[in-house]
Amino acid sequence: MKLSKYFLPTLKELPKDAEVMSHRLMLRAGMIRQASSGIYIWLPLGHAVLKKIEHIIREEQTNAGAIELLMPTIQSADIWKKSGRYDDYGAEMLRMKDRHNRDILYGPTNEEQITDISSHYFKSYKTLPKILFHIQWKFRDEVRPRFGVMRCKEFLMKDSYSFDVTEEDGKESYNKMFLSYLKTFQRMGLKAVPMQAESGPIGGNLSHEFIILANTGESKVYVDKRMLELNIPESIDYEKDSKGTIESWTKYYAVTEDMYDEKSFEKNVDEENRLVMRGIEVGHVFYFGDKYTKPFNANVQDKDGTISPIQSGSYGIGVSRLVAAVIEASHDEKGIIWPESVSPFDTALINLNPKNDELVNICDNLYNKMLSSQTVLYDDTSNSVGEKLTRMDLIGIPKQIILGNKSVENKTLEIKDRRSGETVIENIDKFLEHLNNDKPS
Repeated sequence: MKLSKYFLPTLKELPKDAEVMSHRLMLRAGMIRQASSGIYIWLPLGHAVLKKIEHIIREEQTNAGAIELLMPTIQSADIWKKSGRYDDYGAEMLRMKDRHNRDILYGPTNEEQITDISSHYFKSYKTLPKILFHIQWKFRDEVRPRFGVMRCKEFLMKDSYSFDVTEEDGKESYNKMFLSYLKTFQRMGLKAVPMQAESGPIGGNLSHEFIILANTGESKVYVDKRMLELNIPESIDYEKDSKGTIESWTKYYAVTEDMYDEKSFEKNVDEENRLVMRGIEVGHVFYFGDKYTKPFNANVQDKDGTISPIQSGSYGIGVSRLVAAVIEASHDEKGIIWPESVSPFDTALINLNPKNDELVNICDNLYNKMLSSQTVLYDDTSNSVGEKLTRMDLIGIPKQIILGNKSVENKTLEIKDRRSGETVIENIDKFLEHLNNDKPS
């Protein structure tokens, strides 16, 4: 994409009302614009990152055996009354009436909707297990929206739901989603620590929050530092590896503030390994058995002919919140530093002097050839050199290809790594040769 044709409304001044770094940088980088309190417009650069994150989540959900569907944003109040949560959920739920005076609501979550679906389609053990997921906008009328997209009213969320015949099978599904989350966040360059947590209004008796450690986080957390050394292999088998992987992660002490017990922390974690700080919640997994299926009469017949409530679980990831979380974890004084996996563009191509016709020809040729193997933001504008370099550092594309007047004389270009700041001078013909080798077959 040529920058002269793109829509990238960056800001030079620091936004006064933005409290945390991710909010400041998202506004300055032209990623979002506030439409009203707690509600944001996702501008092209922000939307591109959102889609990258969504893509990774979708791939890992599919790899774990989950099947995608799409449920509506507007739900009937009847199913919420059936579960008993319509009055209990509180003022965060946006309640409305349609033209026939029927109670409806803008869905804050989808346990009721998906359980209603399961009650109609899953009658026999032969239809289970199933994990269904969707990626959809949610609305919660927060009393005090803040921190930009980290705590807003309208947000994009991935929620998946497991359905099993027995409690043992249900916990296997829970483990698969647990492992999927570890892999998902790791692919985004994030260290998300799973922590024992309260179930809150979702309910259930088994629950973990996935927390990114950051001083701007809302939650105080207590962690055994050894957890920070754990990683997930690139290649995993969700059928074979789930239980063992979960055990290796959950053997260490890690809890949110509402589960913290001082004596237990001191007993289970040596003093040198105790870490107390704040964190950002980016995912939450719940196993709640028959909490929802029972009131919906969502029953299944097992192999012996016994009819029992389906066992279920719920698994959420804050897709839009993750954009901010990545920035909180990866930035410097110049701006954002995107991990390659979620960057809005793979490469930035910068022409420092668009008045030099020969340089323009070289850059245009490079741009057209690069497009065959990667996404490129090409700064072909007439802005000053300082403006061009400052803007690219601000928006954080991992690799910058920079060409100026010397590129015409020396037939070279400069390759800059945004994270390290290191630069390499390379011959243009060699660069093109590498491009040809990197083309998809």
